[in-house]
Amino acid sequence: MCNFAPRNRIGMKRSTFLYHVLAFVVVAIWGVTFISTKVLLAHGLHPTPIFAIRFAIAYAGMILFCLIHRTRLFAHSWADEAVFLLLGVVGGSAYFLTENTALRYTQACNVSFIVCSTPLITTLLTIAYKRLFHGFLSEGLEDVRVTPSLVIGTIVTFVGMGLVIFSESQFHFSIRGDLLSVGAAITWALYSILMGQMTMRYGTLLATRKVFFYGLLTIAPLLIWGEGSVQHIDPQIFLDREVIFNLLFLSVIASLVCFVCWNVVMARIGNVTSTNYVYLNPFFTLVAGVLLLGERMTFLSAIGSVAIVAGVVLAGRRI
Repeated sequence: MCNFAPRNRIGMKRSTFLYHVLAFVVVAIWGVTFISTKVLLAHGLHPTPIFAIRFAIAYAGMILFCLIHRTRLFAHSWADEAVFLLLGVVGGSAYFLTENTALRYTQACNVSFIVCSTPLITTLLTIAYKRLFHGFLSEGLEDVRVTPSLVIGTIVTFVGMGLVIFSESQFHFSIRGDLLSVGAAITWALYSILMGQMTMRYGTLLATRKVFFYGLLTIAPLLIWGEGSVQHIDPQIFLDREVIFNLLFLSVIASLVCFVCWNVVMARIGNVTSTNYVYLNPFFTLVAGVLLLGERMTFLSAIGSVAIVAGVVLAGRRI
């Protein structure tokens, strides 16, 4: 018996290693999406159609796959359908609308660093959720304890967010955009908590397809009557190669492929552990923003950004 335990632990480490690598790759791609979205906004596209086109193309790919493999279309109960509807909002329409709108008012690196607080918010909400709900309602969630590192990390992170949000800058930092970024972080944290359970019950593909469907459904009213409605879109914009390239990158790679991969990662290594990889996101955004958009950071924002990352890493420690 004693001889088999170490091998089992090594086997478990090896079995999850590839999922950690996959999480790293997905986060790197998502870090670049901030830049890609910023480019589309610069070309005159509104956040609403950017999200709708991105999810519609990805959803079409999922439907095709489901038709070929004849997977089920509906959940087992209306209660589960309601959960998928909520996931479509927090992981789809609400998240991307707040994030994309934030990019209209502040720099891509600003949005990315604030959204970087998602792992900490996920941890705090997971602790609260597991204390409120038990049994099947909390299945699939990691056990997280309140530790000194979590408390200190939380304080450091929120101080850093304050520095980023309220720093004065000649580079047009916007409190409005920064607060929208906080909203995006909160919605993604809610998605991370709920999605793991639904993936365990229905599998990655069906759960992801449901999220995309309800994300599109809940954004439809804004697409018809909102500021970024269809009638306000200039069709000529879709003749631009840069626009087409970025839309395909966001929809096929960052949405269809990465969402499926991310849901697999959350199911394999846990909702909190996987979300901790998000703190790497800003570095990819920062590098891409400097190289492609010429973005810069103020001194206070730089300190705040470092504090956010340090706080999230500290809070994610298990001691």
